[in-house]
Amino acid sequence: MSDGDKGKDIALCASCDRCRSRKTKCDGGRPCTNCAAKYMKKHKLTSVDGVPMEAFECHYSPAKRRGPVPGRSGQSRKASEAFGRGMGGGFDGMDNFQQGMGGVGGIGGVQSMEELQLRQIMLQANMGGHQGLGTLDQGASFLDTQQAAIQQQINLIQQLQAQQNLEGRAVALAAASAAADMEPPTRRLKTAEAAAKPANNANASSSGGSAGGGSSNNRDANGVPRTIAAHTHLLELSDPDGSRLRAYYRLSVDELFGFPPTPTDEEYCMRLNIPGMTPRMIPGTHLAALSAARFAEVALGAVVHNEVSLGMELCNAVVHCLRESVQEPVQPPYMFEVARSYFLLGVFRAFRGDMVRYFKYRRVCLTYISKLENDASAATLLAAVAFLDAWAYMIYNADEKRLPNIDKTIPPVEGPMQTLGSTATELEYNVKTNPGQIASDPKNQNWIQGAPPIYLNNEAPLPARSLDALACAVRTCCDQANGRFAAISKEAKTTNMEAIPQETIITPTTTAVLAHENELCSRNMVLSAFSLLQQYEAATPSSHKNQGIHLIISALDAFLDNGDEEENGGFTDAQIQSLLSVCNTTIENPLLMHHGGPTYHMVSNAAIMLCHLLNGMYAMKGPELLTAQEGDMEAAMFEEVLDTFIAVRKLLMIHRRKLPAKLRCHGIPRAPIGVPQEGMSFIDLGETILCSCRGCQGFVLMACSPCVAAERAQKAADKRKVETGIEGKFDSTDMDQDLAELDNDFNLDDDALLGMLSQLIAT
Repeated sequence: MSDGDKGKDIALCASCDRCRSRKTKCDGGRPCTNCAAKYMKKHKLTSVDGVPMEAFECHYSPAKRRGPVPGRSGQSRKASEAFGRGMGGGFDGMDNFQQGMGGVGGIGGVQSMEELQLRQIMLQANMGGHQGLGTLDQGASFLDTQQAAIQQQINLIQQLQAQQNLEGRAVALAAASAAADMEPPTRRLKTAEAAAKPANNANASSSGGSAGGGSSNNRDANGVPRTIAAHTHLLELSDPDGSRLRAYYRLSVDELFGFPPTPTDEEYCMRLNIPGMTPRMIPGTHLAALSAARFAEVALGAVVHNEVSLGMELCNAVVHCLRESVQEPVQPPYMFEVARSYFLLGVFRAFRGDMVRYFKYRRVCLTYISKLENDASAATLLAAVAFLDAWAYMIYNADEKRLPNIDKTIPPVEGPMQTLGSTATELEYNVKTNPGQIASDPKNQNWIQGAPPIYLNNEAPLPARSLDALACAVRTCCDQANGRFAAISKEAKTTNMEAIPQETIITPTTTAVLAHENELCSRNMVLSAFSLLQQYEAATPSSHKNQGIHLIISALDAFLDNGDEEENGGFTDAQIQSLLSVCNTTIENPLLMHHGGPTYHMVSNAAIMLCHLLNGMYAMKGPELLTAQEGDMEAAMFEEVLDTFIAVRKLLMIHRRKLPAKLRCHGIPRAPIGVPQEGMSFIDLGETILCSCRGCQGFVLMACSPCVAAERAQKAADKRKVETGIEGKFDSTDMDQDLAELDNDFNLDDDALLGMLSQLIAT
């Protein structure tokens, strides 16, 4: 650009065309540092002295909106000069952000921290006057809103001022390594923070995390945690590996929960609703929280695809990002992303069988849910928590005394400061439907129980209400199974069966169901869930088929059908169709077994029901079913059911081997290759390795006498102990040892994060 052109003061973009296309930081020079470095690298030069400007191909296009003129960095823009002074110094775009802050919350003309604080003091004084006069209805409410908006502006400005210093140091680092390839935007935050805060390692060490993120072996040359630096590229939407892992996550865990997608940096700026806000201006703690949410998705995708070591590293990246995000109080704009990240960390720990950390992360998730302002998002997340809780409820057979005690490390969630009056529904069912009150309810601290609170909230999203109804049905079935096994033990007069506490039979869920049996019984809960799902699908046309929740509804529908002794093997046609639907859906999409909840157990029990069906048909017709002529309907049905059973059993056994022994459902016996011996069942269910959950054991023992059931239950417990011992002997390969060492290292980072959270929640 000539001197004559400069005199016209044409507004140009702050970044050159090449930096804009690569989305890298540009210093606005002629040529900029990046273009100069590229030229030197290409021509193998050490200096650009004497090189004409045109050779660098560093061009600046005219700006389409307000922006600093290249070469005048640090000066006020013409548009901002009309609004008085700025913040003093600052990175590109700061003045424009200050101007935009005037529109937040309907308060105009606010340009600086001093003016914001002065206005806040004046509002507080006015509020005191209002209260003294007794007119605090509309006036105080308006002033509260104004003060909250100003406080939010102050918080954001403080964060932006801090990032201003970080950006300056990041620019210095970039200039020192100009010949290196530029980092992607998602890595920008961590590099800048590592350069600006070299004392972080010492701080982490003093807070109990010395082995977590402070070790130099776990960080790269810039101080960025190794697991973040190595996998940041997976967060890019254009990265094929990242897209693949997100697809696995969405086809498994998120297929059922249906969480809203994590926003991009641009979408997050739009969420803040601040004119002139750009991704470069997002504060560091906000970026850390968004990165944690994105890492959590790909981490679970890796676990679902059995890339265990990668999943563990990505989970560790989530932990590091969350540790960065809690350096300052979590702000409402990204509160949901933080709560969901902790929930997904809990899901990851549940998949690994680490139930202590699962319950801790679940408690932290509830703590942030209690502060969410968006009731719809909070209800969606709470419904997911309730369904995962139903799985834990099954695993522990509804016995809260067997749960790890985490109250000393992660205190119970405190209730909201302001409690609303109870609605008629809340009074009738003795439950609170407000998300904050659900999260802080004392009986929900270990798992959500009692009447389904999200289902009873007519304002909650329909899928969330449907999922909560199904979670309630699962809990009710577990309570009923505990009652049946207590009766079996009493009738058989056995002394070697595990004692069943009375509080696992008469639970808060059972108490609520007995008080409102017509509305909350398991059968009606399943029907209501199906009705709500139909309403949602009719109102929201989509290509998504909601296979996961339909599978759960079909499974519970088959389990709760009383059957018909005159039909094939005592099963009704509708029951048979439901069982085949569950198994065929699983065969078509095996990823559904990775739901965060009891879906895998339901599919296993559906396969056991097919065994009973095959045994019943074989008992009625005998070996002729295997040699019948073409056209025999019963033989054709037997063959169809047998093929389905063989296929789904194979998938279940593959999935079972990937799980820790204590989380495995039934070890299902094979179908015979030839004709069974005379007097024998077609499939000998006596060889089944029973699940530890009594609700699942009942499916295998459904046709047994009390004495036989008690004997088989004890025999199955012995088999599980043997299986666990064998697993311990064979899990000693080099790969397993490497995973164990990796797990131990990363557990230290988790414990450091949980230690920080414990202190924050306690204070």
